[in-house]
Amino acid sequence: MKSKKNKNVLITGCSSGIGYKTAHILKNSGYRVIASARKTDDVLKLKSEGFETLQLDLNNPESIQQAVKLLIKITGGKVDALFNNAAYGQFGAVEDLSRDVLIQQFQTNFFGTHELTNLIIPIMRQQGYGKIIYNSSILGLVAMKYRGAYNASKYAIEGLADTLRLELQGTNIYISLIEPGPIRSNFRENAFFMYKNNINSSHSFHQQAYLIIENKLQKKGNVVPFTLPADAVAAKVLHALEANKPKVHYYVTFPTYLFSFLKRILPSAWLDFLLNKI
Repeated sequence: MKSKKNKNVLITGCSSGIGYKTAHILKNSGYRVIASARKTDDVLKLKSEGFETLQLDLNNPESIQQAVKLLIKITGGKVDALFNNAAYGQFGAVEDLSRDVLIQQFQTNFFGTHELTNLIIPIMRQQGYGKIIYNSSILGLVAMKYRGAYNASKYAIEGLADTLRLELQGTNIYISLIEPGPIRSNFRENAFFMYKNNINSSHSFHQQAYLIIENKLQKKGNVVPFTLPADAVAAKVLHALEANKPKVHYYVTFPTYLFSFLKRILPSAWLDFLLNKI
């Protein structure tokens, strides 16, 4: 079995939060981490902290292709694992989401991730092994109001990953989905920025609900109970990397365990009632 220091792991979205913490934890655990981020300043910061880095914008096919070419050069064409982490949340009622806003959400959370993964799979096929880990969400399992764009992108990731797992059966390439609930990160700050850019709350039927959402998105600290630090997700990534046969699903936080269970046992109307109360 290869030692950790010879295992190359590419992580997307390492500028902050889950990606940043996971990159540090894996590096400290002995993995060779190639950390990627969209912005130049974030790439330089990661490089100053001792990471090998890539500038990677999942909205830009050329950026993805160039990053993979550089990745192959850096690693000598060996990629042991890919952690598809980069994503953002777009808040807004479904009826207020324009086509363009949905396209933006899917460009990063789904299409860019898909394109990157498709460039990595041939490398893993050639070397005869690999692990592809998707950072999904509790919102890829159950839906919540005013999160329709993000819900849709994560539901899509779940479906794509499930299909890919079936198609890669017997290849020694493993697919895992991590489903976090509330995690301490910059998610709300980034979501508020995209919400203000893309949702005209003053002309919406949902104007009053948006006032509550805006307060929550700007609140400092934990907004909901059972919020965990990003380390909790990193621990699941570490398990998936070190297990001979990693799990298909890794739940993180109590709400994810709870609602995945309730979805299996409750009638849809009952589950909708509970979700509407949150």
